[in-house]
Amino acid sequence: MSFSACSFNQPKVVSSATILIKTPNLKYYDRGFISIYNNYTQVEILSAGTTILRLKMYKDRICRDTFECQTFSSFNKEFLSSEYKDTFIKELFEKREKKTLFRDEKNRILIKIIRD
Repeated sequence: MSFSACSFNQPKVVSSATILIKTPNLKYYDRGFISIYNNYTQVEILSAGTTILRLKMYKDRICRDTFECQTFSSFNKEFLSSEYKDTFIKELFEKREKKTLFRDEKNRILIKIIRD
């Protein structure tokens, strides 16, 4: 008799945080979690215990909780600025600092992450 077990994809790093994303097309400010897995980074923002935004950022694409995936460049163009490096948002959430602040007055973008 042999047994086999399923291994679940466990994150390498999970941190709870207060997350502010304010752009002309995105406006979120609430508690959330940043989970870094081997092959993607996931950001979840919660309001009253309900997920209001979930982003999964892979090496070559970003997916929203609506199962809609797009390239980083198209995400930047739609929600941030086409001037940004493709993986800008992924790298911002993967920083390990307690407080991360990004401000771009020209494009009216403010992203603030305060990890617990």
